[in-house]
Amino acid sequence: MSIDRAETRVAILEDGRVAEVQIERRGKGSVVGHIWKGRVESVLAGMEASFIEVGIGKNGFLHVDDVVAEGVPKKKRLIADMLKKGDEVIVQAVKDPMGTKGARLTMQLSLAGRFLVYVPFGDGIGISKRLDDDERHRLRDICKKLPRDGGGLIVRTAAAGASATELARDLASLNLLWKAIRERSAQVPLPSLLYSEADSSLKVIRDILNDSVDEVLVDDARQHERIVGFLRRTSPELADRVKVWDGDGQLLKHFGVEDAIRSTLNRRVPLASGGSLVIDDTEAMTVIDVNSGKNVGRGNTQLEDTITRTNLEAATEVVRQLRLRDIGGIIVIDFIDMDNAKNRRAVTQALNDALANDRTRTFVVEISPLGLVQMTRQNISDGAREIMTNHCPTCGGQGFVVSAETHAIDAERQIRMALAGTSESPVAVGVHPEVMGFLTADDSAVLAAIEEDLGISITLESDTSLAPGSARIGGGAAGSGASRSRTRTTRSRSAAKPAGA
Repeated sequence: MSIDRAETRVAILEDGRVAEVQIERRGKGSVVGHIWKGRVESVLAGMEASFIEVGIGKNGFLHVDDVVAEGVPKKKRLIADMLKKGDEVIVQAVKDPMGTKGARLTMQLSLAGRFLVYVPFGDGIGISKRLDDDERHRLRDICKKLPRDGGGLIVRTAAAGASATELARDLASLNLLWKAIRERSAQVPLPSLLYSEADSSLKVIRDILNDSVDEVLVDDARQHERIVGFLRRTSPELADRVKVWDGDGQLLKHFGVEDAIRSTLNRRVPLASGGSLVIDDTEAMTVIDVNSGKNVGRGNTQLEDTITRTNLEAATEVVRQLRLRDIGGIIVIDFIDMDNAKNRRAVTQALNDALANDRTRTFVVEISPLGLVQMTRQNISDGAREIMTNHCPTCGGQGFVVSAETHAIDAERQIRMALAGTSESPVAVGVHPEVMGFLTADDSAVLAAIEEDLGISITLESDTSLAPGSARIGGGAAGSGASRSRTRTTRSRSAAKPAGA
């Protein structure tokens, strides 16, 4: 865990490799878990949803299925019957704003503690399915006896081995928190923040730290004291596992985290066998292609065996990349085609085994005869790449740009159109330096052809203020792509051949 002026970075290492990375920048932290007193801005009956103003710029999105409160029916509901513009609602963010979309909101509030999650408008007791049956029964028996003033409980995986006293203390603190939220709601205007979820460092400690974690290293003494103080109140037996980093150099660089973070910007991921993954993001989904690359097997190894081993290795690495990059939504994995159904099942099982360590909810469809696996992974917030990058201003995030040759052809057409019927000669024509290179190549063959066809003499000027596909004729510019503002202009003249030379 590394904390500096600009951001907090948390890395989770498993078997010496970086498995997850969370980056939280100052003033741009996640809002997932925050609770607001909001105002209904609009109700869209056709979408069975409403937009809620919560005071964070973009209005949040609330679906009818997430409208939960005392006295509100749970079945056969219409959004227009429950909400109207101007209504006051208490909502919680379950997904961060992404792109042009606002936060996803719910009225089914949940307050997370160290071992329990208290659901004020819920009912019953839910137990983490990651716990074994005996532990689930033990925890359920304890929770049935806990004093609850309405609401439901979810017992977290971290509650494994927790005593009745620890669970009761956790629930008591959550009940006090809910009471404070309700009291604050009655006092503040619309819209107002009622509760802020813990920052990424404390959230990781709360959600992950248990007996299976060897140690937590922090490179900031103040943050270390903050985390230890939290653990002394919730799990004092784990406080000694949090230590201040006193090694040489930077903490994250020492453990290879810096390189892992930078690797999330790469499209291609190498595999130890010589194969690779190619990860492409689209608007609708993420597509991951598995390539055998240099992995051609050894000796008398059959092709099917080589392919299967590559796919098995890729299945594990795919899950690591999903966690490392925090990829969510629809994901399609194109494994190398396998003829044997048994091998396809083995790859699917390897994928599911690796996903067992993923804390994010996933759903996987069995591998198809074409070698495709379709899956979904809950998308809550931006990953490292989205936080660290912006869309390219040249390509607009598409990943490609129009070639200089294409720009040159466009500029040539504009020059011919603008100068058609012109008798004035010579004519000064400004073009982008890249375009000028094409027009003056091969002893200005293209320029000579234009001059001969138009019957005039042209003097080319290199003008960096112009857009690549535009041309300036005399003092004006041809083409809608011409630059309107110039911060810097450089010009150089090239000798033009006389017309007809």
